[in-house]
Amino acid sequence: MTANRSYRQIQRRRCRQISVGSVRVGGDAPISVQSMTNTPTSDAAATIAQIRRLEEAGVDIVRVSCPDEDSTRALREIVRAARVPVVADIHFHYRRAIEAAEAGAACLRINPGNIGSQARVREVVKAARDHGCSMRIGVNAGSLERDLLEKYGEPCPEAMVESALNHARVLEDEDFREFKISVKASDVFLAVAAYQQLADACDYPLHLGVTEAGALRTGTVKSAIGIGSLLWAGIGDTIRVSLSADPVEEVRVGYEILKGLGLRRRGVTVIACPSCARQQFDVVRTVERLEERLAHISVPITLSVIGCVVNGPGEARDTDIGFTGGGNGTHMVYVAGQQDHRVKDVDIVEHLAEMVERRAAELTAARAGSADSAAA
Repeated sequence: MTANRSYRQIQRRRCRQISVGSVRVGGDAPISVQSMTNTPTSDAAATIAQIRRLEEAGVDIVRVSCPDEDSTRALREIVRAARVPVVADIHFHYRRAIEAAEAGAACLRINPGNIGSQARVREVVKAARDHGCSMRIGVNAGSLERDLLEKYGEPCPEAMVESALNHARVLEDEDFREFKISVKASDVFLAVAAYQQLADACDYPLHLGVTEAGALRTGTVKSAIGIGSLLWAGIGDTIRVSLSADPVEEVRVGYEILKGLGLRRRGVTVIACPSCARQQFDVVRTVERLEERLAHISVPITLSVIGCVVNGPGEARDTDIGFTGGGNGTHMVYVAGQQDHRVKDVDIVEHLAEMVERRAAELTAARAGSADSAAA
């Protein structure tokens, strides 16, 4: 009997689709994961090196800040070296936006109302059109316009949504609609409420984030709550987890949020017990080593690592590869939910890692064969 798993289905909000370079955002496109470099953009070599690490972690889109002319000058080299679309982060200086578009940026993160007159906005829009750039309107609770703060008294969802829609109208007046919108706040409740209201008020793609979320642990929890609750409600088309940590961690956490909701799968998903007195091997250390050892795998594979037979066989039924601790140091290995073989006195990490790597190679070869057949 096939289990009814309709409770796992998330109905995504319907919205228009735009392009950020080669990445489609919105519509039925996969939810993309973004991060941002923290190297000086003017140091092209350092920025490219960090982008390369983000690419290896699976990032879909990378944003770089362009506060000055040295940065936009270096951007051309950065864009040429990057294997993913590059977004130029622009504040106030409309000339930087034009320079970034000319340098090959795939998208401009900008607030049209902050760069001056409509004539200047028109110049930026022209540059974006001429060079195939999309835009992101980025509203932040910490930098709302003075008139909105006076009107509402404090940052609130209504003020943030009004700011976003005001900026959107500036671009719409120029007949430019290749943009997505974000309404970020460090307060989870404020951010979620603003996104919920914005989702009802427009059909543009939404870029999700809880801004300035904090260090690795705190920021991960806040982001998982905020971004996760919105995605669960079907809201959001691209995400960035903002952490005071290595940007690579932002990508990892972003994928874990998407994987947890079944919205995207990348790499090895490890299902592991928290361990207790019943464990037949050191579960915690084994899982730590496995995650490090298998970080290079990008093919979606599920692996269960359970310390004893209470839940081990059940978890193994739903994973590609399973490992359950048994008595006298003899453990059971499962493949595709079925008992496959027993092991004793082996390096558990290396044994499982080699199995995962073989499975990843098989899946990669099968996909390549399918692609060749489709092309023939």
